[in-house]
Amino acid sequence: MLKLFLYLSEILDHPVIDVNGEKIGYLYDVPMKITEDEIYPRSKGLLIYRGYVKREYAYIRIEDVKEIDDVIKLKIEGNKVAFLKSASPHEFTLRYDILDRQVVDTENRKVVRVNDVHMLRVDHYLYLAHVDVGMRALVRRLGWTTGVDFAVKTFSRNSPYLRQEEFIPWKNTQVFTASRQKNVLRLDVAWQKLAQIPPTDLADIMQDLDIFGKLALFKSLDVNLQRTVFADLATQEKQDLIDHIEDKEAANLIANIPADEATDLLLTLSQDTIMRLLRHMETPQSKKLRKLLGFAKDSAGGLMTTEYLYLDQNSTVGDALQLVKKNVNYPGNIHHIYIVDDFHRLAAMTSIRRYIHLPLETPIMDTCFPLKLFVRTTDGIEKIALLLEKYKFTSIPVLSDDDILQGAVTTDDVMELLISIAWSKYKEKLT
Repeated sequence: MLKLFLYLSEILDHPVIDVNGEKIGYLYDVPMKITEDEIYPRSKGLLIYRGYVKREYAYIRIEDVKEIDDVIKLKIEGNKVAFLKSASPHEFTLRYDILDRQVVDTENRKVVRVNDVHMLRVDHYLYLAHVDVGMRALVRRLGWTTGVDFAVKTFSRNSPYLRQEEFIPWKNTQVFTASRQKNVLRLDVAWQKLAQIPPTDLADIMQDLDIFGKLALFKSLDVNLQRTVFADLATQEKQDLIDHIEDKEAANLIANIPADEATDLLLTLSQDTIMRLLRHMETPQSKKLRKLLGFAKDSAGGLMTTEYLYLDQNSTVGDALQLVKKNVNYPGNIHHIYIVDDFHRLAAMTSIRRYIHLPLETPIMDTCFPLKLFVRTTDGIEKIALLLEKYKFTSIPVLSDDDILQGAVTTDDVMELLISIAWSKYKEKLT
């Protein structure tokens, strides 16, 4: 009796015989067919081979296959099978595109590697049901199942290895293939699941993928999600993407993250790369980043972001609340609002907790901190850190020598630099 389920490793390289019982070759791969009305791909034929030194390949339609088991039996004679010197390309095959590939488990939000493929047999078709990512699958492929099972039973009869399979349903996977012009095509169902993963988790997943997987995943996302995920990536991951995408795309991504983060990223790139990227940005963005790049990295000017919220001195609490509502997705800090005069000189600052419960008509100046706290663009990290710690602020405004508001430094920016400095000193001690 034929088994309902079948592993790919159980049939690869097994003999293929024609209708007369003559062996004509061995199974090489299983091309699959994906349609929009089917979640699970089904076999559309078989790729077989013959010879070893001068290997030749042939494609057999699934309609010409009688039985798939330890031996693959055909309904046609061997002389009707046309062998070629190379395997004809197929859109999607199990051995070539799935086995040993990196897979995103969209249910558990992690990256794993496929050790085997679990197929469901329906009539004369094979359906891709699960990918097997477990150790048992790897042992099965090596042909060691009998020996390893015996050893495990001898020393640990109740071992989970003997009874637990590590299957991931095909509908919960996303596969990335480096060798295709188009990565393994997937149904909208899988892409929708991928898009539902929070951007921070997608960023974590990308760190576990090789560069080809990173690119495939990243390019599958819509533009807005790409920007959000890019902002959540570590600096090294951002660099990897920038190295493998067009300058215009990279410039667009950099232009949509906070200016201080964009500056930090640009400072890790070569001067030629920086200039190329800046040329692709709109003039205001380019000027802003050029200005930030001119400051020392450990100064207030080098640390500050130029994204901040501000109001004029005649504004009210109602104006402040409206400003916050309009900027809920703002990349900068929305907790603090800076009050400026007609020349954009800093007059005062306030925070959302100081005005959120007040009447809308309350003058915003009545809610401001009594102390006008700020740093200059040339002030160093030590002064910034001491002021933030002393007054327990989460950000501090940065002024030019003529008191014009230039930007703001947040505690996150300060902590990131301090940790980097401490780590560098620690490594110096080790050497």
